[in-house]
Amino acid sequence: MRDHDLPALERRTRGKSRFDDDEPQFLKRGRPTEPLADPDSEPDPDTGERWSSWDDAVHGPQPYPAWLITELAAKDTELGVLKTGKEADVHLVRRAVPDTDRSCLLAVKRYRDPEHRLFHRDAGYLEGRRVRRSRENRAMAGRTAFGRQMIAGQWAAAEFAALARLWDIGAGHDRIAVPYPVQVRGTELMLEFVGDAESGEAAPRLAQLRPDPTELRDLWGQLVEALRVLARAGYAHGDLSPYNLLVHQGRLVVIDLPQVVDVVANPQGPEFLARDVRVVATWFAARGLPAEQVDPGALTGELLHEAGLR
Repeated sequence: MRDHDLPALERRTRGKSRFDDDEPQFLKRGRPTEPLADPDSEPDPDTGERWSSWDDAVHGPQPYPAWLITELAAKDTELGVLKTGKEADVHLVRRAVPDTDRSCLLAVKRYRDPEHRLFHRDAGYLEGRRVRRSRENRAMAGRTAFGRQMIAGQWAAAEFAALARLWDIGAGHDRIAVPYPVQVRGTELMLEFVGDAESGEAAPRLAQLRPDPTELRDLWGQLVEALRVLARAGYAHGDLSPYNLLVHQGRLVVIDLPQVVDVVANPQGPEFLARDVRVVATWFAARGLPAEQVDPGALTGELLHEAGLR
């Protein structure tokens, strides 16, 4: 069992970056020459099962949630695709201990291999993220096959690290709802499934909903608080929209964080933050929230102040 240490929450200052000239510990461990798509074996053609990859992955923060299956004897069964995207697909997997009634649902995000398209405008998001080895920096800058694999690994690692940090923050005074990051292995990220555990139906995205005025105000309040917590941690989501927010039993859950931006280390950080605010404020205003409550300029200024940039 290999657990990683996560930095304690502290106010960010200029000149210090968690990405600058360094890379997360889980990127340094046995860097592969090819993306790791399969844990240990191909799934059984009849049952779709394979052994759990828990023992061969980097784990999420402790204490582990009570619902999480960590036994090495567990098996993972593919149940279908939850979402397809340009950069990654999200699959539904049931992890269960054979001959028991113990199981949990997981959302498994698999980033595409180096031959497929990566994130558009990825150079802007990667500002402030560097690895130690000059060969790897050159490969990433030149978008060689090896460099594209390194970038894909950084997307998975960045999302895992951000979710782990935000989960830890949520255990303290600040609150932000994100899926629990179960594990990361290569370019495969396993997350808590947000939705109905009985039916396997995922929670709806905010964009799918038509909330009444009371619900709209409550969701906006939850979103503003989530943005404040992100800013205090030195983050901008980087691609925030009503499609990257789930609503589960009235609770707003922030998802899809591979393009998370370090607002201090990234020269474009304030611009990414301002765009995040503008996109979601426009959606809420279009659905009837008064303009004075969703002023993107005022909220952006407040968030930059929370991040220590004003």
